[in-house]
Amino acid sequence: MSYVIRSIRPDEWPAVKELRLASLQDPVAHLAFLETYEEALAKPDSFWQERAAGAAEGAAGARQIIAEAPDGSWVGTLAVLVEEAGTTDWAGFPVERKQGHVVGVFVRPEHRGTGLTKELFDAGLEWAWGWGAERVRLIVHERNGRAQALYRKVGFVPSGVTVPVAAVSGDENELEFVIERP
Repeated sequence: MSYVIRSIRPDEWPAVKELRLASLQDPVAHLAFLETYEEALAKPDSFWQERAAGAAEGAAGARQIIAEAPDGSWVGTLAVLVEEAGTTDWAGFPVERKQGHVVGVFVRPEHRGTGLTKELFDAGLEWAWGWGAERVRLIVHERNGRAQALYRKVGFVPSGVTVPVAAVSGDENELEFVIERP
């Protein structure tokens, strides 16, 4: 199947919302995302409009990339956030160098195993390198073996950094995976 891999546009916020809600219904969503379906569903349209505008083509500091099937449906996504050196990340850790941070990775089950996720990552990495990132990272739950295997397959490796997320998801940890700029 041939997919169109592209950045979202601000006016596509309803599709952004729909795909996020679909991702939160995945059987491993509790390991992959730091919010629940119910929390996301309760957010007003203004939240989704701002989210789309902040990660759309032309926005600075973030990019949401989607995979569009030939019928026009959105079947996969990931977002890349730029983290600047000298700031702190979402978990309160210092950011030592400019880096991309991949979040929100999701491919609908019927499109998994097609190479689509690699295409999404290739586009996300290209965008991050274009913004001057020295490396790109992502955080994955220690029990999410499916995601860890996928991230290794597309070139990410564990950095050795463990991120405790007790305040969010109990007493378990997330692991940092990274890929260095080529």
